Amino acid sequence: MDKLRAVAPISGAYRAVWRWHFYAGLIVLPVLMLMSLTGGIYLYRAEIEDAVYRPVAEISAQKETVSPDLWAAAAAREGRVVNVLRPARDDRAVRFTVERADGRQAFVFVDPHDARVTGVAEGGGPMETVKRLHSLVIAGPWANILVEIVAGWAMILVATGLFLWWPRKREAGVLTVRARAGRGLWRDIHAVTGLYAGAVIFFLAFTGMPWSAVWGDQILNVMRESGIGRPPAPAAESWAHAEHHDEPAGVGWTMEHATMAHGAPGTPSLAKVVAAPESRGLPRPYLISAPKSDGLAWTAATQPQRVEDTRILYVDGVTGAVRGDIDYGQFGWGAKAFEWGVATHQGTQYGEANRIVMLLGCIAIWVLSLSGLAMWWTRRPHGRLGAPVAPPGPRVRAAVLGIVIPFSILYPLTGLSLLVALLLDWVVRTAMRPRPASA
Repeated sequence: MDKLRAVAPISGAYRAVWRWHFYAGLIVLPVLMLMSLTGGIYLYRAEIEDAVYRPVAEISAQKETVSPDLWAAAAAREGRVVNVLRPARDDRAVRFTVERADGRQAFVFVDPHDARVTGVAEGGGPMETVKRLHSLVIAGPWANILVEIVAGWAMILVATGLFLWWPRKREAGVLTVRARAGRGLWRDIHAVTGLYAGAVIFFLAFTGMPWSAVWGDQILNVMRESGIGRPPAPAAESWAHAEHHDEPAGVGWTMEHATMAHGAPGTPSLAKVVAAPESRGLPRPYLISAPKSDGLAWTAATQPQRVEDTRILYVDGVTGAVRGDIDYGQFGWGAKAFEWGVATHQGTQYGEANRIVMLLGCIAIWVLSLSGLAMWWTRRPHGRLGAPVAPPGPRVRAAVLGIVIPFSILYPLTGLSLLVALLLDWVVRTAMRPRPASA
């Protein structure tokens, strides 16, 4: 009896954390599975796009090219030029993104040697659909707020899972798959996968936060105002906020809302803009963005594998004068840290090994989800949800709150969803509480 009493508090805390681990998985794992699937595909964006577009993008390699203004004129027959990707290889066409009159976008491939349109791909291609699914914006702008909620709960899942795995007197943590069949097998697979992949999943969730609609924008503003993010504008220049239709592409998370004004009147020339990165030795591929509003600078940004190679030119579209030349060394330490996290999240910072580790993290999310579903299916009571029973007493509930409250403070939308979950949990427990028999 003494032994049972000594273990009881641990057992109660374990059941409390287990209950919330169950509910967190129930709420976010379907979305996490979608995000991990699309994220795993997006890791191979370059290879997929090269295979998809090769029939229209592959050209004969030549050194001589015609004026980029002729490229732009050819692409403009399909719509307003939004951006231009100058490829690294001479045997690949220049890729224009154009916007049609109805707002839809398309890729237009132009041979730079003779300004011939080699092909048109509607809708930004398959990887744009994958990207929109991954960010959830395909369901509407409001859906991006789920990124913060889901990422926050994913970190809570990892933390509560580690608590449940941690060795105790009653049972040692699982290091290998021991069982051969039944629920024990699924439990071992779930525990071992979570143990070895938990850090990668936590990292993916944390470094995905900069793209969230609320926390990402707020932390970007804090970093900018505190001087640890976006670098100061060049002398005699100032940053301007880029509205959505003027946001430069390919400049990274830190600089995506930043633009620069120019005062030269006249008609922009792609030839003059292209001359700037070529004369300054900007390595290809680089992406040139054309602002929709008059009086704003064009941008030419490298598409680096490593964040240290980031470089962005702000170019007067009329004169070709470079208004700003920004590189990674000018970023504040906060922006450097976040940009490193983004590049590692995307699997580019450390080469193929980086990509494989991120892919394994995506696969692990599916293994955890399916094994968790199998565990629940084998233990569920007939006709009931089968959630772990909530233990009584505030002390055991404190074990849960001690894990989730720090995440709720750091990520407000996750905290709001926690309050909703606590309310629903109270409603369910109240409804299931036995009522005294009437006299």
